[in-house]
Amino acid sequence: MAKQLTIFLENRPGRVKSICDVLQQAGLNIWAFTIQDRGEFGLVKLIVDKPSQAQLVLAERGFACALKDVLAVTAPDQPGNLNKLGSALLQKNVNIKDAYGFVSPSDKQGVCFLEVQNNDGVDIVALLTEQGFRLMSDEELYEL
Repeated sequence: MAKQLTIFLENRPGRVKSICDVLQQAGLNIWAFTIQDRGEFGLVKLIVDKPSQAQLVLAERGFACALKDVLAVTAPDQPGNLNKLGSALLQKNVNIKDAYGFVSPSDKQGVCFLEVQNNDGVDIVALLTEQGFRLMSDEELYEL
C-alpha cells in the first residue's frame, strides 16, 4: 500500500505554495496530488517519495497532517483501463471514496491511488489481479 499524506489548511492564497516550499527545502518530491475545497479550509492529498519524512517536516512547520494507507493500482496506459477498474470494483459493491493518479513516463504504466469502502470484506488484491491489474508494494512505489 502507498502512504497518502493529507494536509488540512486554510483556504487562502499561498498556503499550497507554502507546503511545496517546505517539501522542496527538505529535498522531497511530490509525485501526485489532489486539492479539495472545503469552504474556508481545504485538504491537500499528496503522494511523495518519502512520506514519513514529509509528515515530520510539515508538522514541524505547523501543518496539521496525517498519513493514510491507500491502494496503488497499476495498469498499462491505454483507453478503457480506468473504466475496467471501476467495473471490477462495482461488480463486488466496493465504493471508490477517493482516487487520483499519474502515468509513469518510464514504463507507460498508469498508477491510480484509491481509497475504497469495502463493507463486504472483498479481497481487493485478488479481485483486481483477476482483472489484470496489479497493486504496487511500498518497495516498488518508492523505487519509481
